[in-house]
Formats: sequence, structure tokens, C-alpha cells
Amino acid sequence: MNPSKTAKVSETENTQTEPKPDLPEEKSIKEPSSLTKIGQAVQNTAQNWSPALRVLILLCISLMAILVRVFSVLRYESIIHEFDPWFNYRTTRYLVQEGPYSLWNWFDHESWYPLGRSVGPTLYPGLMGTAGLMYWGLKAIGFPVDIRNVCVFTGPIFAAFAAIVTYLMTKEITRKSESGLFAALFISVVPSYISRSVAGSYDNEAVAIFALIWSFHTFLKACNSGSILSACWASIVYFYMVSTWGGYAFIINIIPIFVVFLLLVGKFDVKIYVAYSIFYVLGTLFAMQIQFVAFQALSSSEHLASHCVFFLIQAYMLIQWARKLISKSSFNMLIKFAFIFTVGILVFGFIYLTMSGKTKWSGRSMTLLDPTYAKKHNPIVSSVSEHQATTWTKYFSNLHITWIFTPVGIFYCFKKPTPLKIFAVIYVILAAYFSSVMIRLLLVLAPAMCVVGGIGASATVRFFVKSMRGQLKGKYAEKRRAPFEIAIPALILVGYLITTFISHSIQTSADTMSSPSVVLGSRRRIIDDYREAYYWLRRNTKPDARIMSWWDYGYQIAGLGNRTVIVDNNTWNNSHIATVGLAMSSNEEYAYEICEFLHVDYVLVIFGAHAWYSSDDIGKFLWMVRIAGGVYPHIKESSYVGNGGYQISSSGTQTMLNCLLYKLCYYRFGEVSVVHNEPRGYDPMRKTVPGNLDFELRRFQEAFSSNSWIVRIYRVLPRKNRESIKMLPRKLDSYPASDKLETFKNNSMAFVNFKYEQKIGGKRQEPAK
Repeated sequence: MNPSKTAKVSETENTQTEPKPDLPEEKSIKEPSSLTKIGQAVQNTAQNWSPALRVLILLCISLMAILVRVFSVLRYESIIHEFDPWFNYRTTRYLVQEGPYSLWNWFDHESWYPLGRSVGPTLYPGLMGTAGLMYWGLKAIGFPVDIRNVCVFTGPIFAAFAAIVTYLMTKEITRKSESGLFAALFISVVPSYISRSVAGSYDNEAVAIFALIWSFHTFLKACNSGSILSACWASIVYFYMVSTWGGYAFIINIIPIFVVFLLLVGKFDVKIYVAYSIFYVLGTLFAMQIQFVAFQALSSSEHLASHCVFFLIQAYMLIQWARKLISKSSFNMLIKFAFIFTVGILVFGFIYLTMSGKTKWSGRSMTLLDPTYAKKHNPIVSSVSEHQATTWTKYFSNLHITWIFTPVGIFYCFKKPTPLKIFAVIYVILAAYFSSVMIRLLLVLAPAMCVVGGIGASATVRFFVKSMRGQLKGKYAEKRRAPFEIAIPALILVGYLITTFISHSIQTSADTMSSPSVVLGSRRRIIDDYREAYYWLRRNTKPDARIMSWWDYGYQIAGLGNRTVIVDNNTWNNSHIATVGLAMSSNEEYAYEICEFLHVDYVLVIFGAHAWYSSDDIGKFLWMVRIAGGVYPHIKESSYVGNGGYQISSSGTQTMLNCLLYKLCYYRFGEVSVVHNEPRGYDPMRKTVPGNLDFELRRFQEAFSSNSWIVRIYRVLPRKNRESIKMLPRKLDSYPASDKLETFKNNSMAFVNFKYEQKIGGKRQEPAK
């Protein structure tokens, strides 16, 4: 062995083994503190258990979404609420008893007498089909349940499902689970959604909001992946949404706007193209399978944006393909020609379709574009309280702290923009505008605020938690973070705000959203006048009895009273509703003629003065006058509103004090003392004594008044023997065709049942045999 090599190896070994001397400029490595070790242990444990924790938290949120909505069942009983849900329940009961095919062809002769209603082509069947499937599924596994209980608990169950799909949608947008959990928490307790999904509120929106969020989630997932299968699945979910609620128009408009915006900012790609093209084609075909939509999916103004955007992106992709095949100068010329041609075709097509009547802006679209449209042209829509403009109080009480976190979420969406984050911002902005037009559309804004608010809350908590973690690890100087003394109070404040939100939502649900309209309750007593009156109708009138009331109560009378109604909440025939308004606003004699013409057996009115109930027909009366005046020009609002405004006191107009509705409400009210130290007949809701209390009814007879006089039912009396004959002279042709023409017309209505056919100024015809 070479000694020189051995010496070199030994020197090298000595060099490697000898410790280096401590240099003054180098810092010695510190042992991690016990607090840091604990933090790392907690972090490692959380990372290992995070999937299970996410599932557990999401299940707890879903359970809370159900529990916060069952106060009405605990306080009252399992009962259907409000007005529209009674038609949905009645239709669902018919579905499970007769089957889907019978429902599709059901002609309801107990509504809109004498016209009737073809139910299948005039409703969205998704809600009824969902409840029917739940009922048949429970029955198949041996769990007997009444269809009423299925309908009552549909809202809370789908609120839990809505929390889950909100989590999935938010996670799809941000790729962060914590953002999804915050969004799910917000949607589970937001009061705007609770109002339509409490137990007993069997309304379309209870299921439709779940379908709305699910539709957006599946479409965004298709945009992320570019998968044809995902786009097909999004179309199927959209079909379910179309079958559930007319608010599907919001989906088919916001998605095209989103696609156009991506084109303008240069973020449109092949994935978006594939997702939208398949979604549009299949979604439109599926929507046409719903009878209530049918060819409106092609011709209505609500779908016009989707058609235009589809052809626009086809032209865009064609141009991008042509760019690779031709020269730059030829391509620029092609772009100019394509732009002019496309704009010309769209403008010409829009003008042609609008002028020819093949498509037109519906009243719903015009109301959203012009908030004053309904008041001018469609007073029935404007008369509904939830169609009024939204106040700031409504915004805060229905959305609460989401207004704080939503701007933060918008900021973080723009900080690192992606197509899906852009969609979330567009969704919030458009929904905020539409919600300002009418209160009802707060329901569409709520999911958007919860998603973007969840992003904002998650980003806020993440920022302060990272600040604290960085300081504990000694990495505070690496990034700009909040100091420790600011991070802890900020996190406490966020926790306090969320706790306050949950507390506010629970209290709102328990106190103001869980009282069924058919049962009026307070902390002192329960007023059950509605069900008492409907039960009386069902037990004491003939099965084919016809009931005239204002349209608000039509669904309840048909569902609870099981009797035929003249008008109901469908409001599809404006002139028929106006005729009822004409009867209510006319004097007793003329109203009696209208009741005879409509074959009315009973008249039902709602009166709240005796029970201190404000939502009665006297409060709604001016809307009856306005609706009637839209069809019958001789009914003018000025005839019922005096110099002092709308009054029922002695300063009210004589037309008001002698109309049928006034008399049916205040009949015998002068015998009652409601307020201590006030005269008999004092109306505490109007804070005055009615101007006309001393009268008797000639053509109507009081048949029933509920315990608190909220519901009053009057029988339409038959004419006395030969009364209608003695009203006319022996020779009908003795009437001249001028000054007594109106008298002739009014008197001739009494002969409808005698089948007389008459000609003004001609000879009397022989009675029909």
C-alpha cells in the first residue's frame, strides 16, 4: 500500500471528524419551544382527521338546518301553511291517489267556476313529483306515513340538501373546504331561505333553491373539467329546476351573461365552450318537456339571451379555427364582416320577432326591467305584498351579517380571479339588483350572498390564523401579517358575529316565520278561525256549493273546505278576478245581480276589527277597486277615496260606505264593543268608528261568523216568488232604445234562468222550450 495515499486518507478523515469552531456571525439552532411542539402536534392531528371532521361538521350543519325549521310543528301541529302550499298539497294528494298520468290530464272543476282549470299544463310538477317519490319510497321500505307529513317536512329536508350542495359549489369555486363549510353554515340559517322552507311551507321555492344551487354547481364543475358527461349531468339537474319553479329563468340568463363576460375579458376557453354548448342544447330540449314551458323555451324573451350567446360562441370558435388557416389580412377582413353580419342578424331577428309577436317581453320580465310596470299595467301582481320593492330593513333582517362578509368575499375573488370566482361575483351583482325590485327575489340573492360571504369569512379567518401561526413559528417577518394582539380580537369578533347571526335566525324562525296563516297565534292565545270556518263549509254546505271570496283565499277554501271557488291564487284570468272585485265594490243590489250571474251560493269575507287582525279585506279593498277598474272603467278609485284619503268613518264616501264588502264586514258590528272606553262598533285597526253601522241586508243572509269574527260567510238569498217577473212590464218592447236602455239591461239579467232571448227595440221572443 502506498504510504503517501494512506497519509492523505488519514488527513481527510481527521478533517471530516474535527468539529468546526463556532463562528461569531452564525446563530446557533434553537430547540423548538413546548408551545410550538403542541401547535405542530395539533396541526398534524387536524390534517390527519380533516376529512372526517369536514363530514362531521357538514352533517351538524345539515341537522341544524332541519331543526331550525320545525318550530311550527312543535308549537302548533303538522299543518300546511300559507295559501299557495294548499294547492300544492291538494295536487300532491291527487297525484299519490290517482297516479302521474291522471295528474297530467286532471281538469279541476272546483276552481275558477264556471271556467275550471286544466291542472297538468298549468303547473310546475317538480315539487309534487318530489314529494310523491318520497312518499312511495317510504311506503316501499315499510314506513307508513301520511302524505301530509311528507309535504310538511319537505322544506326542512331540502334545506339540509341545499346546505350540502352549497358546500360543494363553494368548494368548486375556491378549492378550499373551509370556504364551503362557512357557506353551508350561512345558507342553513339565513332567514330569507327559512321563510320558504319551514316545516309546513310546502311551496315551490322550498325545493327550487336546492335545485338552483345544484344547477350552478354542476355547470361550474363542467366548466372546470370540460367534460361532456359533466355538462350532460348539468342539463339533467337544470331540467329538474325547470320542473320545480319559474325562477329557472334566472339560471338561463345569468349563465349566458357569465359566458359573454369571459369572452370580453379573454378568459373564454374550450372547456367553457363545451360546457355551455351541451348545457344549452340539452337543457332547452329538456325544458320543452314541461307542459307549462313547452315552446316558450324557444320563443319567450326569458330565453332569448341563451339563444344569442350560443350562436355567438359558435361564431367565435369558428373564427378561432379560421385564424390558423388564412393570412392575417384576410383574417382581419373576415372579423369585420363576421361582426357586422352577426350584429345585423341579431338586431333584425330581435326586431322581427318582437314586431311579429312571435316573442314578447312577459309581464315578469318587464317588472324586473321597470319596477313601476306592474303598478301601471298589472295591479294583481302589484297587490301582492312580496312583490313590493325591498326596503333596507328587509335586507338586514333577511340576510344579516352576510352583508359584512360579502364585500370581503368579492375582494378576494378579484384578488386572484378565476372564471368560477368571476361567476360568483356576477351572480351576486345581478341577484342584488333583481332583489331590489321585489321582496320575493331576496330568495335568489340569499344563496349568492352565502357563497360569496362564506368565501369572505373563510379568507378573513385564514388570514388571522396564519398570522398567529407564523408568529408562533417565528416567521412573522416573512410576510405581512397582523400582529398577535390584533389577530385574537379579530377572530373573537368573527365568532361573535356568526353566533349573533345564528341566534337572530333561530329567533326569527321561531317568532315570525313559524306561524301558519290558517292558525293565528301569539304567546297568549291561538286563533283558529280559518279552520273553523272551512270546517263549517265542508260540513254545512252542499258538495257543489260555489263560494265567492277574494282570490287570496281560493286555494285554502278548495283545500280545507273542499268547495268550488270562483277565483283562486293562480290569477291567470284577470277579467274573472276583476268581476269579483266589481261585486265587492258595488252596492248590494248590483252585487246581487253579479252573484246570480256567477251562480254564487255563499260569499266569504275576512274581517279583522273584532280580533285586532290587520290583514283583512278592508285593508286590501283598494286593490280590489284598482283591479276591477282595469276591466270595468266605471269603477274609479276616486269614488272610494275622499278628500281625507281612504276612510271607513263618517267622512268616507257614500260609495265606500254602501259597497258590498263594507256591509258584509261591518254587519252587526255596531252591537259589539271591542275596545274599553270606546263606543260600540269602534274599529281598533282603523282607529275610528265606521260611518255606516245602521243597515240591514236584503239580498244576503249571515250564515256563519267564526269565534273571533275573522271569517264571515253569507248566504246569497234566492229571489222572492215572481219578484223578477214583476220588475218588467208586460211588453218588453215598450222600452225605448235611449234613456231607459240601462234599466232594460239590468232588469233583463233577471230572466237568465227563464231562457228568454231578447233584442233591444225588437219584438219579444217566445221562451225556449
